[in-house]
Amino acid sequence: MTWDPKKYNEFKKDRFKPFDDLTSHIINKPNLKIIDLGCGTGELTKKLSENFTDSVVLGIDNSAEMLAKTTSQENLKFKQLSIPDQLDEDTKWDLIFSNAALQWIDNHYELFPKIISRINTKGQLAIQMPQQNENILNKILLNLVQEEPYSSYLNNWTRPSPVLTLDEYAKILFDNGGKDIVLYEKVYPLISDKKDTFFDFISGSALTVYQERLQENEFEELAAEFKKRIYFYFPAIPSIYAFKRLIIYASF
Repeated sequence: MTWDPKKYNEFKKDRFKPFDDLTSHIINKPNLKIIDLGCGTGELTKKLSENFTDSVVLGIDNSAEMLAKTTSQENLKFKQLSIPDQLDEDTKWDLIFSNAALQWIDNHYELFPKIISRINTKGQLAIQMPQQNENILNKILLNLVQEEPYSSYLNNWTRPSPVLTLDEYAKILFDNGGKDIVLYEKVYPLISDKKDTFFDFISGSALTVYQERLQENEFEELAAEFKKRIYFYFPAIPSIYAFKRLIIYASF
């Protein structure tokens, strides 16, 4: 998946808001060994490293474009590696952290137990993901790409979200030894200040997986129709987009 850091960071302030909510549940202990799965540009990974005493933090991401924006230091390192490849390694961690990344990895029934298996005894798990199956822009996009001519352009390929329900994550955490479980969904409102605010927001994330599979003219056609449907759903300026995210925490 090709990421454009500039486009993604247009909404940096909004994308970073859940970080404080997520980290508020983590117990600060000294000398933690921490990994950030899907660290992106590393800004929040650096902020994470500053929250803990004498800890070492590794941020991994599959995007060379994103990692080009990172800066390593003594207790903070970055590596280009996919999340599945990292989890195939035997290394264990005191804190596994992931902020808005795991929604791009399929099969959470297998993914979450594997992540948990890489947590040390008395370790912690802290994850934030957009609830794509409930967010209206994701729904509009998924319906659109299943229609003609876009389904033919994509050879009937779609990317349904693998994100599960709170009940399902609760069971996975509990069945795998999770304690002090915290699970909730929170709305992080995005307010439009111009006609294309909501399109620009999703074009830096969920739309990218379709853009990279389409010819330029095909994507322009898809984008134009997607904008029309967004305008129909949000006709007024300003409008509110009730963007929902999941906050997940447990100790083990």
